[in-house]
Amino acid sequence: MARTTANQPPQSTDRPLYAQVATLLLDELRDGVIPPGERLPSERHLAAHFGVSRETVRQALEMLRRSGAVATDRRGSHATLPGGPVEAPQSLAFPVGARSADPCAVDRATVTWEVPPAEHAEVLGLAPHRPTLVHRYRSVAPDGRALRAAVTSFSAVALAEVAELARYRDRADGATPAQLRRAYDWMRRAGLTLHHRDAISQLGDTASVRVTRRVHDQYARPLEITDLVVTAERDALVYEFTLPAAG
Repeated sequence: MARTTANQPPQSTDRPLYAQVATLLLDELRDGVIPPGERLPSERHLAAHFGVSRETVRQALEMLRRSGAVATDRRGSHATLPGGPVEAPQSLAFPVGARSADPCAVDRATVTWEVPPAEHAEVLGLAPHRPTLVHRYRSVAPDGRALRAAVTSFSAVALAEVAELARYRDRADGATPAQLRRAYDWMRRAGLTLHHRDAISQLGDTASVRVTRRVHDQYARPLEITDLVVTAERDALVYEFTLPAAG
């Protein structure tokens, strides 16, 4: 559902509007936009996505439930089309580059409620001088050397949609430890499909590199941006991917 405009049903048809929405949603489920077993976005989000009322979305979901394409339990509605399970996916570490190659390194992380860096605010669509949840991570060697450091800013969307993140606002004092290692799991549980874009660049003539990760959801709404700096001459940055077998 990674669209920037509503996917409105065609108007020149005799089919009820909810049936048209059900067909559009079913097409997206078959395209794998939401994997089997994954929680669907909320009725409010689906209504905005398709440009219809929440009642129309409710009727469309009921139609898909009757056909067996969607199932609903106390956690919400889920896609049930045939496909691989997604109950225990391999989660990406938060923040990007968390955990140094040095087994003796000590991780430190805190959160603050503050105005983010200007480039972060621009990417996240935040108004100038508007504060948000900012996460700072450092990996330090036993001798006090900084091995890697990351700064993450979360968008207003992430804080509105992910209850676990929103709760940190009251304790964002810059002193309380806050690793947030499960941040991406929390986002997925909130019904968000995560799209990551990582860019790696060298910092001038130094041996350090910067990794910038941008994350948005299935509606192309920004969720977070992280800047990680790694001292490459002393540490290694490893990306690990798992791809399922075909068929």
